[in-house]
Amino acid sequence: MPSLCDETRGAVSRLMPGSTIGIVGGGQLGRMMALSAKYMGFRVGVLDPTPNCPTAQVGDFQIVADYDDKAAIRELAAKSDVLTYEFENVDADALDEVRGVGEGRCAVPQGTDLLRVTQNRIAEKSFVNRHGIETAPWRAVGNRAELDAALSELGYPAVLKTCEGGYDGHGQIVLRSADDLAAVWPDDDFPQAILEGFVDFAFEASILVSGDGEHYVTFPIVRNVHRNNILHMTIAPAEVPDEVAARAHELALTLAGGFRLAGTLAIELFVTRDGRVLVNELAPRPHNSGHYTIEACSIDQFDAHIRGIAGWPLPQPRLLSPAVMVNVLGQHVAPTRALIGGHPEWNVHDYGKAQVKHDRKMGHITVLADDTDAAARALEATGCWDDLR
Repeated sequence: MPSLCDETRGAVSRLMPGSTIGIVGGGQLGRMMALSAKYMGFRVGVLDPTPNCPTAQVGDFQIVADYDDKAAIRELAAKSDVLTYEFENVDADALDEVRGVGEGRCAVPQGTDLLRVTQNRIAEKSFVNRHGIETAPWRAVGNRAELDAALSELGYPAVLKTCEGGYDGHGQIVLRSADDLAAVWPDDDFPQAILEGFVDFAFEASILVSGDGEHYVTFPIVRNVHRNNILHMTIAPAEVPDEVAARAHELALTLAGGFRLAGTLAIELFVTRDGRVLVNELAPRPHNSGHYTIEACSIDQFDAHIRGIAGWPLPQPRLLSPAVMVNVLGQHVAPTRALIGGHPEWNVHDYGKAQVKHDRKMGHITVLADDTDAAARALEATGCWDDLR
């Protein structure tokens, strides 16, 4: 399949230790990227509006500014050899302005095509389908009349999603019957959106793929459990037939090649009851469902991301142990901290966020275990996550 990318990019130029990596976004993903980069000998700068953000706590310097502040992005580029980002709501035009060689410019190995595709659900679904990969049936809608026409084709139930800016269930309206149309935006406030038909899936899954712009490696397919539209638990690996795993790896490599991927790409999947593998969403960076790789794999998703954007060779990741990862949201901080002393099997990660908020990701816990079902039951039996039952 031809690449959508408008750039002629081969492998990324190799970055030497001592060089500076600038990260746009200072949350937990940036923090873990920075830790990987520091171990490899790089300096790390971050742009984030929150002083002493999680990434800044482990980096070398911070520029305190909003993500769309073009002057701030230019300042970060001037101080960096390479720019990367920890989330997709980044101003792609601002990155384009600082890409290249010369004073005040630096490399952006991921490019901005990947960013633009994953920022817009229509562009994303079109890209995936164009590469011969199945998604849920969908239609673009921009007003109530187009929504009615799409519903007549796809039927109920369906999910109406804004094309841009949604995460953890935000910007989504589930339509189970005509009664739910009352929650839909009026025409004078109707955003660009898509309507997705429901998929009768057996479970949700994801797979990570990393590359250096030319060569690509994949991680195991994992099973994900969501609660209230937020990832609750990841079980690695997913117990699937060999042909399902092979299809997930194949589509991951196809998409990586289509993007000429540098860094890590997360692919959220639906696995259907009849064994089909559908792409749900793409994330152009490391992902919550990949945190298990820190303890469970021969190379983790953050090391792979940094190696990819630095042009370093990427080894094929190996799963060293089955694992269960569970998110620690704001309401889970106190109960999990109270039990840490009695659970030496817990690998605890605290993100260093200043404010503890309900339903906000504050950390995660990973348990290595040969029996992942038993490990998941043991975590739930602590009662720390009873609010999600």
